[in-house]
Amino acid sequence: MYVIYLIMAILAFGVLIIVHELGHFTLAKLNGVRVEEFSIGMGPRILSKQGKETRYSLSLFPIGGYVKMMGEEEAVEDERSFSAKSPLRRISIIIAGVFMNYVLAIVIFTSVTYNFGYISTTIKEVQNASPAYEAGLQEGDRIIRTGNSKVFANDDIVLDVYLSKGEPVNFLVDRNGEEKEISVKPQINAENQYKIGVVFGGVENPTFGDSLKQGFNKTASYVSQTFKSLEMLVERKLDLKNDVGGPVTIIKMSSKAAEAGIWTLINFVGILSVNLAVFNLLPFPALDGGWCVILLIELITRRKVPDKIVGVLNYVGFSALIGLMILVTIKDFVFPINLGK
Repeated sequence: MYVIYLIMAILAFGVLIIVHELGHFTLAKLNGVRVEEFSIGMGPRILSKQGKETRYSLSLFPIGGYVKMMGEEEAVEDERSFSAKSPLRRISIIIAGVFMNYVLAIVIFTSVTYNFGYISTTIKEVQNASPAYEAGLQEGDRIIRTGNSKVFANDDIVLDVYLSKGEPVNFLVDRNGEEKEISVKPQINAENQYKIGVVFGGVENPTFGDSLKQGFNKTASYVSQTFKSLEMLVERKLDLKNDVGGPVTIIKMSSKAAEAGIWTLINFVGILSVNLAVFNLLPFPALDGGWCVILLIELITRRKVPDKIVGVLNYVGFSALIGLMILVTIKDFVFPINLGK
């Protein structure tokens, strides 16, 4: 059975790659750019078929993919080359992959919500003698901020209570249309979890409209959580050995999700899709965000950034990313993250 779960995990990860690269491919075609190759996976080709003008490939390593466009790496004197298009058109092609990952996440979270409901951010019950009770939280309070972070979904509240490690959490709540600030000091329970002693309301049969709204909220929530994780990584608040994983960890987590059920796996794919979108928009060479910075410079200055500079930046960035990928993969084997039974 484990092999089946592993195959399901790899296929799920493949969906993320296909959706992302399909975004680039579609916008390139719409903008009249010649696409020379559309590849799922990296490295040596396993399967390949030449279309009318595009080669469609399946490559050995399922860690990414690419859309190779004419004039992407150097200027080509052809009206169908990527380099011949205006900065705005090229930006639309570059961000299309990220856009599609966000769309996939919204569709997934909307579907999950419509089928299973969701937990709201409104307090249904405050347990007696709990930290929340002592602090003054009440039934009907809707939590709208924790600390300096906006609350998009219930997961934001759970995460901030967990990250508090017992330190006071400042809540901004909406109580009958009036905003109140209340500080609560979480307490650790018998399961070694930090809790404040509240039960949130659940919505069991949401309408499609409510599900769609929650789909957007969940996506925004995971965007916020991803940035928090990156911030904590930079500030060294995360344990690199136990909290950070690479491709092997992702596949293992996907396998665990598949083992828990197809909907759990689908929901996990939504989370990964958001993470992939955020990561790709970082202003780092070789990533979509790095390309956007270069194109924005061209748009503002109305002068093309020299191909040699772009080439060097992308080469250095790609080399750094490959090096990082190798390091985190080695880390996955040497210091595997404990995912439980």
